[in-house]
Amino acid sequence: MTSKLEFTYHRSAVPVPPTDRARMLDAPQFGKVFTDHMVTIRYSTQMGWHDARVEPRAPLTMDLASVVLNYAQEIFEGLKAYKSADGGVSLFRPLENARRFQRSAQRLAMPELPEELFVEAVTRLVDIDRAWVPEGAGSLYLRPVMFATEAFLGVKPASEYLFAVIASPVGSYFSGGSRAISVWATKTYARAAIGGTGAAKCGGNYAAGLVAQVEAQQQGCDQVVFLDAAERRWVEELGGMNIFFVFADGSMSTPPLGGTILPGVTRASLLELGRRRGMAVREEPYSFEQWRSDAITGKLQEAFACGTAAVVTSIGAVRSADGDFTIGDGGEGPIAVSLRDELVGLQRGETEDPFGWRQRIL
Repeated sequence: MTSKLEFTYHRSAVPVPPTDRARMLDAPQFGKVFTDHMVTIRYSTQMGWHDARVEPRAPLTMDLASVVLNYAQEIFEGLKAYKSADGGVSLFRPLENARRFQRSAQRLAMPELPEELFVEAVTRLVDIDRAWVPEGAGSLYLRPVMFATEAFLGVKPASEYLFAVIASPVGSYFSGGSRAISVWATKTYARAAIGGTGAAKCGGNYAAGLVAQVEAQQQGCDQVVFLDAAERRWVEELGGMNIFFVFADGSMSTPPLGGTILPGVTRASLLELGRRRGMAVREEPYSFEQWRSDAITGKLQEAFACGTAAVVTSIGAVRSADGDFTIGDGGEGPIAVSLRDELVGLQRGETEDPFGWRQRIL
């Protein structure tokens, strides 16, 4: 998939030496190591999308009056490139990320990047930095971002934007690798409300949730889980991940989309995988009190978080101001583990792809 926009190339004059790169690829911390290059494309209301570049990764110079710094007009995405056993490199459902990026742009009154240009920008970065795609269980995390660069203090949509893509080789999202995590159910803070930006992948959503994540960590938990803003009753999602529940009757559910929950690509994929297995899969409201009751009685067997970064991660313990409870034996659930293995097998080209989700680019 190629756009009509011409890209200029400026290769790094000082790429990381192979020996140093190999050391950096050995169990990298999530989001701490970056590749040699980045992709940038500019937009203005006068010129549209223009000035597409593949260039050395470097800091940006910005005016303090830039709209993004004052009014947070910014969106981003997250997807991964995977190396298969034959050395090829693939993306997983990149068009879904491109379409969500467009929906986020609509919500933030920003220009929509064409799908083919989004995928091409990501592909060109992976191509030039292909040596950074890890072997084995690792992957290359790709971070497309767009933000307003116009220097103007009036409250209105900007007329100038920068789209950019950077890449970071990653291992497990949570320290300690695959394990069940603990979550803190906050009733103090809400992530999103009807009519807000909950369905958009924008930095403001995450910034507003950081204080709740700090609260969770103070309670000894790995992550925060948010309830709805209106009643503080219905489970919505974690700080950066969707959530699923698996019941003793073999069914699986996840909270429904409705403008307050991010429509995750991993979430959508797991719904399809569950249906293909013949599971009864539901998108329905689930209250926190019902979650507690079902966990105590054994009606609920598993709960897990999911997302591009975390993939599928079991939830073993839940804490709240009203008391704590454990799900199952508090460890990884078998359905979560098998879904994770199936999903990762699809992403890495280790199993058949009946959906056509995997897109080989190298």
